[in-house]
Amino acid sequence: MKLLEIMNLKVYFNTLDGLVKAVDGVSFTLNEEETLAIVGESGCGKTVTALAILGLVKRAFVEGSITFRGVELTKLSEEEFRNIRGKRISMIFQEPMASFDPLYSIGKQMMEVAMKHLNTSEEEARNLCLEMLKKVQIPLPEQRFNQYPHQMSGGMLQRIMIAMALLTNPDIVIADEPTTALDVTIQAQVLNLFKDLQGQFRMSVIFITHDFGIVAEIADKVHVMYAGKIVEKADVHELFENPLHPYTKGLLESRLKKEYKGRLLPFVRGAVPAPTSWPSGCRFHPRCPKMMEVCREKEPKEIQMNGHTVCCWLYEGDM
Repeated sequence: MKLLEIMNLKVYFNTLDGLVKAVDGVSFTLNEEETLAIVGESGCGKTVTALAILGLVKRAFVEGSITFRGVELTKLSEEEFRNIRGKRISMIFQEPMASFDPLYSIGKQMMEVAMKHLNTSEEEARNLCLEMLKKVQIPLPEQRFNQYPHQMSGGMLQRIMIAMALLTNPDIVIADEPTTALDVTIQAQVLNLFKDLQGQFRMSVIFITHDFGIVAEIADKVHVMYAGKIVEKADVHELFENPLHPYTKGLLESRLKKEYKGRLLPFVRGAVPAPTSWPSGCRFHPRCPKMMEVCREKEPKEIQMNGHTVCCWLYEGDM
């Protein structure tokens, strides 16, 4: 059943350097108990898309539709949004060290979420928070409850952030590269924990990442994002077995970008252009090994083929 639907979402910022088209016509749906991975390089608009869903983009021009369980989120007042943000849609941010207030204990910050959204007493909030700390496998939860963020490791803080996001048993959790700041062994532990909790809480997840290894482990569907647009959509197995867009193929090849037998394995050349001056036509054409003249002139439309949606002129004749 459809839980979240985004149609033609645009998020623009006026800056001294010009108009930043961070998100420029994004559309997708999220179903109940589904995990959607949004993949792409830094600067492609993944995080801004997530912040727009939560109503956290300020001083920006936002256009399009974001519908959650039949409610149009773009029309809500700030007060109405507070009844959804953090309660029915939660977010796990990328950098755990920067996501907690250093002046308050972990327990106090968790209790604030429970008391605000669940209308509990202090004692009820404390018990609920301690129970959630146990679920995310925090050792000595009573002791950690009274400690401050600087007294914990990044992996511990990320577990606590997951606990905070799940306190209200939300319908949707948005995870914005939640393991990027962690070392490999802790990253694996956090991912396994996250998958277990998803099964327990039966939540839908939007997982933002640039790591296809994580995508293979956790996702049901994958949307590949480039330069403010989604260029390919597919089921996770279909995407890995049959990637269509040259950008997707380059990202998959880049998983093995270390030196091998004296040469570098293939990867996506160049860098994401500035959002104040996206290229005309297909925005990937300056970096694309398959570029044709039409790619410079016209923007490709979405094409449905083989269980995929792809925006690429290579497949125009296969419609």
